[in-house]
Amino acid sequence: MSTLLERALTEPPLRQLPLAAAELLVDLQAPPRLGAHLRAVHDVAHQLTDWFTTSHRELDLERDAVLFGAATHDIGKVIHVEELSGPGTQHEAAGERLLLEVGVAPRLARFAATHGSWNAEVELEDLLVSLADKVWKAKRVTGLEQLVVERLVSGSELEGWEVFLQLDDLLGGLADGADDRLAFQSSYPIG
Repeated sequence: MSTLLERALTEPPLRQLPLAAAELLVDLQAPPRLGAHLRAVHDVAHQLTDWFTTSHRELDLERDAVLFGAATHDIGKVIHVEELSGPGTQHEAAGERLLLEVGVAPRLARFAATHGSWNAEVELEDLLVSLADKVWKAKRVTGLEQLVVERLVSGSELEGWEVFLQLDDLLGGLADGADDRLAFQSSYPIG
C-alpha cells in the first residue's frame, strides 16, 4: 500500500472505513484522494445513520449497507480517475460493475450506480448515501432532502414539517464540518 493511501485511509479525525471497503481500495490501488473522499462521505453517513437509528427507530434501515455504500460509492473513479477532479458520471455504472466483479453482493454494489440518480425510484438507504455525498461538502439539495422527508413521514407518526425541521437541523450541523472535510480530502493527491 502506498504511504499516502495508507494515511488517507487511517489518519484522524475521520472514522475508519469498513474493513472490506478499505481492503478493496488497497487492492485496487486507489488514488489517495479517492480514499480520503470516501472516508469523508462515510463519516457523514455514519452521523446520518446514528441520527436515524435514534430518532427514527421505527424505520427498518439497513445501516451497514448505507455505511458500505458511502464507503464505496465512487469506487468507479479508480477507472475514471479524471472524474476525481472534474465532472462526470461514467464512474457510476463502472463502479457497480467493478464491485460485482470482485464479488460484492448486488444489494451493496448498487450504491455505486444509485448515488448520482437519487431522483429515481430507490430505497431510503440509497437516498442516505446520496445525501451524505452532498452534505459532506455542505451542499444542500432540496429535491433530495424532500424525498428523504417523505420517506421518513411515511414511516412515522410525525408531520412533514416536524421531520423537515429535524432533518434540516441535522444537515445544518453536518454542513458545519465541511471545511475540515474538504481540507482533509484536498491534502491528498489524485495520483
